[in-house]
Amino acid sequence: MAFVRVLLADDHAGFRAELRLQLGKVFEIIGEVEDGKQAVDATLRLDPDVLLLDISMPVMNGFQVAAHLQNMKCRSKIVILTTYEDDEYIHAAFSSGADAYVTKGQLTTDLVPAIREVLHGNTFISSSLRHKSRPAASLS
Repeated sequence: MAFVRVLLADDHAGFRAELRLQLGKVFEIIGEVEDGKQAVDATLRLDPDVLLLDISMPVMNGFQVAAHLQNMKCRSKIVILTTYEDDEYIHAAFSSGADAYVTKGQLTTDLVPAIREVLHGNTFISSSLRHKSRPAASLS
């Protein structure tokens, strides 16, 4: 999976730096953005295999970005990264077109497996949330 191209979208530079450190050894980080509009533009321009997307961002939130990209038939897989653990956020993420939902507290254990799962056409939800209500799609 060394040639998997990943785009980072989060409004916190420190968190993006942490992601680069964690993922840069396994995947190719092709760019990073700090707001939702930039996430859409960069995804369409760079065509990443995976977009790592925060929910709470300026200009457009992660749900809006995911829905917009889904409407445009974008091929990039979308992995939501968030601190929100509520059912309504989980459902909103998958309804808007996300392929995975990973809590920031589970990054070290769940992020790489989530990326691998979505690249194989599966969905993924953080292990700490699997007891919660699930979206219609089957989850790994």
